[in-house]
Amino acid sequence: MFKAKINVQFKEGVLDPQGAAIKGALNHLGFEAEDVRVGKMIEVKLKAASLEDARTKVRTMCEKLLANPVLEDYSFEVAEESL
Repeated sequence: MFKAKINVQFKEGVLDPQGAAIKGALNHLGFEAEDVRVGKMIEVKLKAASLEDARTKVRTMCEKLLANPVLEDYSFEVAEESL
């Protein structure tokens, strides 16, 4: 059994209205935020024959469903889950 942690964020240059709203609120509270980007973190437990097989499956999940390649970048970590 493997566990993947996937991070998906808008690409540089893509408008992030949620990040802009949070930046405004932080600045209003006196935190002087320079920039805020909002993304999503997804955890997936999956079965795979090996670590490399798990990485291949997670990459395919990202490309087919979890990230929009036009607007978003993704990164991930996969580790074997101890029982």
